[in-house]
Amino acid sequence: MKFSVHNLKGEKVKDMELPGSVFGLPANDALLHQVFVSQYANQRQVLAHTKDRSERAGSGKKPWKQKGTGRARVGSVRTPVWRKGGVVFGPTKDRNFKKDIPKKMNKKALAVALSGKVRDKELFLVDSLKMSSAKTKVMKEAFEKLKINRSGLIAFSKEEKTTMRASRNLPKIDNIDVMNLNVLDILNHKYLILSEEGVRILEQKYKSVSKK
Repeated sequence: MKFSVHNLKGEKVKDMELPGSVFGLPANDALLHQVFVSQYANQRQVLAHTKDRSERAGSGKKPWKQKGTGRARVGSVRTPVWRKGGVVFGPTKDRNFKKDIPKKMNKKALAVALSGKVRDKELFLVDSLKMSSAKTKVMKEAFEKLKINRSGLIAFSKEEKTTMRASRNLPKIDNIDVMNLNVLDILNHKYLILSEEGVRILEQKYKSVSKK
């Protein structure tokens, strides 16, 4: 599968052969949805928390004797029936929203997401993301020449990380290490920008995914 490679000036440099095992898989919406939901749930933070009767402040002494007062029997001032008492069925910080996804399924979903970017023409390949001067202005001009006008995700390799700061202040542009590329970030952005080095890293990491 041949794909056009451009430089940061927007000029076509050559055609690159993309590995079909990573960039040529058929669509699988059910798999993408399952992995997307699991990764989204794993990022969820549990903030809401209500105190039960054991966590509320107050004496443990019985307010009054059980019988003979004419009032309703009660055993603690922290009872949920009373004002400032504990909450019975409120949300707690002990809730767990984590979802486990098998490694093979996660790898297959990533390859399906990358293949979808190729089919939808939302993948941009550049010869290199290295820049002589890592300036935001230079990176902005490069995106304008590549005609990237929507949200984008740039996947840098270790050798290209020195220029990552050039795109940090660009609106709707996010950065990620190519080794940490995941389905959630890919689907949350319109375009994906990779270098030739990034493609080789992905090919090496997921070269056997289609066999599984």
